[in-house]
Amino acid sequence: MKTIFSEKHNLRNSKTEMYGGQLVEPFERPSRAEYIIKRVRDQNLGPILDASDHGMKPIYRIHGKGYVEFMQVAWEMWQAEEFLGEAIPTTWPARRMSQRIPNFIEGKLGYYAMASETSISEGTWEAAYWSAQVALTGAAQVRAGDKGVFAMCRPPGHHSALDMYGGYCFLNNAAIAAQSFLDQGAARVAIVDVDFHHGNGTQDIFYKRNDVLFASLHGDPADAFPHFLGYSEEQGEGNGIGFNVNYPMKPGTGFDEWRAALTDALAKVRDFAPDALVISLGVDTFENDPISFFKLKSKDFITYGSDIAKLQLPTLFVMEGGYDIDEIGINTVNVLQGFKGA
Repeated sequence: MKTIFSEKHNLRNSKTEMYGGQLVEPFERPSRAEYIIKRVRDQNLGPILDASDHGMKPIYRIHGKGYVEFMQVAWEMWQAEEFLGEAIPTTWPARRMSQRIPNFIEGKLGYYAMASETSISEGTWEAAYWSAQVALTGAAQVRAGDKGVFAMCRPPGHHSALDMYGGYCFLNNAAIAAQSFLDQGAARVAIVDVDFHHGNGTQDIFYKRNDVLFASLHGDPADAFPHFLGYSEEQGEGNGIGFNVNYPMKPGTGFDEWRAALTDALAKVRDFAPDALVISLGVDTFENDPISFFKLKSKDFITYGSDIAKLQLPTLFVMEGGYDIDEIGINTVNVLQGFKGA
């Protein structure tokens, strides 16, 4: 199995995250990618290829022009005010407030942010841009005939909506890749999000569409980030009704219950009969993950990788979350080996 990777991920090296009322070292850090790539090499998973530059057009197919333009200059705007820390929003257009976009950077951050944990720092935009290129390069390899390809994207993407960032995500890599399949001739694409956290950004992007089936397995938003999206009654809107499926699960969920949800999701994918499958691969469902509450064990990742392979669909794995740094490489590669060996 080929892995697509860019060293540009290191440009995203923020030093602060708002967590538990403190500024702490971010859970989403460069070492995540390095541990995964080391495991890919150690297990001889397959060749590691550099990302190709597919330009801005595929990004604009998913994200709004104003949002993308802001992301490119946000750090410079913040620096221009001579603030000493990293860019963190402090105010939002909350219920019954104006939705107009402010001029001042503090207001702009709040308008485009969905949460305050994700600071913007030097290099953030370039790293996000190349993370999207990793996904696009992986999609191109799948279109060229590969059964499965791993896009080692960092920063992750599934919380990034049409015009919002947060949850460590700035551009929605899985959505950008899915759209690229459609733009290159696919009639239908399915996205299955196995990250612990709901893929609110992906849902937002495709919620009114019937050419993309989106299914997300995640911690119940009543108990888990992002809290305000991901309930089971959210099934799509307009042409998209029935093409959005959520599987919220409670604290302490083990593999048997989680796998039953995956089995149902994969059955829906089979009925949808897509031309390609995108897996938003988060391994923060692991029992020791520091910011999650599912109880999957390392061997379970092999099992569900094999389950995904049984669909026999051209499949792109797009890296999302996973914050137990010591085990992230093992669990990620376990999924890929399970898929490869099925």
